[in-house]
Amino acid sequence: MQRISAALSLGLATFTAGFLLAACETSNTTPNGAANNGATSTPATDTTTASGGSGLKIGSLLPATGDLASIGQQMAAAVPLVVETVNACGGVNGQPVSLVAVDDQTDPKAGAAGMTKLATVDKVAGVVGSFASSVSTAAVSIAAQNKVLLISPGSTSPVFTEKAQKGDFNGFWARTVPPDSYQGPALAELANKKGFKRVSTIVINNDYGVGFEKAFVQAFEKLGGTVVNKNNPVRYDPKATTFETEAAAAFAGKPDAVLGVFYVETGSLLLKSAYQQGVAQGVQIMLTDGMKSDEFPGQVGKTADGKFIASGIIGTVPGSDGKGLEALTKLWQSKKGSAPGEFAPQAWDATALLVLAAQAAKENTGVGVAGKIREVSSAPGVEVTDVCEGLKLLKEGKDINYQGASGNVDIDANGDVIGVYDVWTVGDDGKIKTIDKVTPK
Repeated sequence: MQRISAALSLGLATFTAGFLLAACETSNTTPNGAANNGATSTPATDTTTASGGSGLKIGSLLPATGDLASIGQQMAAAVPLVVETVNACGGVNGQPVSLVAVDDQTDPKAGAAGMTKLATVDKVAGVVGSFASSVSTAAVSIAAQNKVLLISPGSTSPVFTEKAQKGDFNGFWARTVPPDSYQGPALAELANKKGFKRVSTIVINNDYGVGFEKAFVQAFEKLGGTVVNKNNPVRYDPKATTFETEAAAAFAGKPDAVLGVFYVETGSLLLKSAYQQGVAQGVQIMLTDGMKSDEFPGQVGKTADGKFIASGIIGTVPGSDGKGLEALTKLWQSKKGSAPGEFAPQAWDATALLVLAAQAAKENTGVGVAGKIREVSSAPGVEVTDVCEGLKLLKEGKDINYQGASGNVDIDANGDVIGVYDVWTVGDDGKIKTIDKVTPK
């Protein structure tokens, strides 16, 4: 690796420390994932690396606050780590990469404002974001209009596939996480495997929740199952703070299981309400990726005898089984003293693909990045897992096939990837652990 200057090293270290400190300060002043019901169209304060010249500039649009903060902070931490790594090995197109990080507050209005700023003021070529599908929906049209590639490490709504097929995004959309048109069938397969015949659903009323609901219902019925509330689905307002009516409706009639498609803050409140009303007793609860946070069992709470209410819940989450996962895990452990959290591998890969595409295009523009991102993510080409090795080969004029930490990240014409899903559960100790893998059939 080429050595960067002492000044640049110091600048990067200062940025990374400042970014993580800002995230910590946010979580200290606001409960993890707390909904920002007073969010306006103005994004939260952003963090910018030292920038100069015409080098590649990228942005991140991820939730450091709001309903998905506890997961979003892990994702957001991956982006500057890639920038630091890339700049330490020579940057992109001969210059350092700079990053502007914006908190989207898990709010579509704040996300749209943040995307507008990144595209028109900061003039980034690409943006890693968002996590919530509703925020990405608000941001992607702005990105496409301004010829900025938006690549999401967490938005799973099938709606993006449908719109991409219609040409709505003009190639300025991609994601490193598979859509719920895959996860819905995977969870249906898990429900069938567990022997559940009668299932009801309750979902957050946005693109993520409704899209997942549709994919699950179709797949579960094909497997011979019955969705008992199919004709009267339970969908809750993302801004709601009480959920007694919704919880009672979802668990009515004692189905074998209830599928909940939630975000952490609101989902925890809803599950607590179901327990307090006594309607959840004897019913298996199944959850999805939006709830897989270490904090949620504690937020749901404990029973009178000290047991975690969430104990025994099962769920699915896009897994990480890529060839680059071991190296990322080692790097993350050395930098942060822990393993990478949920969706951090997907965020790492999204950032890596942005810089590799810019190098392949030999230009630091959104048009250049969008034109090359599928090429660097797929065969043919030399398989690489290390972003610096990929940059080196591209500088030599060779083709590459980046194999990510989350998976092979072969981005198709609609911006989608296919993935594997981890099956997780909450133990009696309130700890979340992975117990199996499942793939859609």
